[in-house]
Amino acid sequence: MAKQFERIEPAHAAFIGQQHIFFTASAAATGRVNVSPRGTDAFRVLDPNTVAYLDQTGSGNETAAHLRASGRLTIMFCGFENVPMILRLYGQGRALPRGTPEYGALLAVAYDNQESPGARQIIRLDVDLVQTSCGYGVPLFDYKEERPTLRRWAENKGEAGVAAYRREKNVRSLDGFETGVSADEPALAD
Repeated sequence: MAKQFERIEPAHAAFIGQQHIFFTASAAATGRVNVSPRGTDAFRVLDPNTVAYLDQTGSGNETAAHLRASGRLTIMFCGFENVPMILRLYGQGRALPRGTPEYGALLAVAYDNQESPGARQIIRLDVDLVQTSCGYGVPLFDYKEERPTLRRWAENKGEAGVAAYRREKNVRSLDGFETGVSADEPALAD
């Protein structure tokens, strides 16, 4: 039976802290719905109604485009190894682009000013509803380890190469919505 909460309770935060993966779901008023997996190493519960994650450069930037268009974002955690539960965080999100004052302030407070190679933006969610459900249908999986591939890709490209990739691949969503990454963004030197 699903239960709803107005805030992230301590037991919810503890459950989130035990997970290795979460999923984001976003959509504009029209176009495709996007669902993306993310590693929890960059996820932070900032307070009972605010969470954030340090987002990495990827092949697209759908979440940022949808947040610019509608702001709607759902984050889902599933108990694959432990407690059989599904936890969803619903609310309004914003992408804080790398290099902005808001990004810098949150990076300092939540990430000790540490960025992983390829960091693109911080996604911040103002949570207005938390829902839990049983998760009995979620299969059991054993966590092995994080994949080093994305980090190595970003390290090999270097700062300037990753910035060029973002300008080429992350300016518009699949449906043509702007993501906040500028095609005219100056290249950074390594």
